[in-house]
Amino acid sequence: MKHCILLCLTFAISVFSGCSNAQSMPDKKILIVYLSRTNNTKAVAEMIQKNLGGTVVALELQKPYPENYQQIVQQVADENASGYLPPLKTKIDSMEKYDVVFVGFPTWGMQLPPPMKSFLHQYNLSGKTVIPFNTNAGYGVGSGFQTVKQLCPDSKVLEGFYTRGGIERDGIMYVMQGNNAVQVSNEVKKWLQRIGQISRNPYQ
Repeated sequence: MKHCILLCLTFAISVFSGCSNAQSMPDKKILIVYLSRTNNTKAVAEMIQKNLGGTVVALELQKPYPENYQQIVQQVADENASGYLPPLKTKIDSMEKYDVVFVGFPTWGMQLPPPMKSFLHQYNLSGKTVIPFNTNAGYGVGSGFQTVKQLCPDSKVLEGFYTRGGIERDGIMYVMQGNNAVQVSNEVKKWLQRIGQISRNPYQ
């Protein structure tokens, strides 16, 4: 009987040790910056934070975009054509303390939105790991991820994540709820595991 109990205790200790070792991850300071008009990109930012922790910051402009959809489409097209970088109201203190910076944005005109361009021009992300994520109306990321790489030449830019968001043109706004939210949340977790930001649990 004593021999059986000893064997059980030894097995339990070895399993516990294996689990704890498999889950150990280096301690990194994480910043999650996002631009969101319909709150879908915000929802993905919060899913990332739920898995990793970190600081979440919304990008806001000194002069907000108009509420009217057609007006914002025209303004963004003009800004993209001219290369104008709208001034940011958002200020981030001590950028140097962060090791990993997630940058989240919707697809506007199949490009990286001008406010995110402003952010990447304003802050020095050299030596950091930069990870983009995106929501779009079904047409894809466009050139957004490629532009992030171009604007972060001295950063390690990892594989980005993208998913279907709202379609403001058609009056479809916030879609990150119900079964869709569960599905996207699961996809976000798998992506974070794939790019090495959270460990896989071999016992699941």
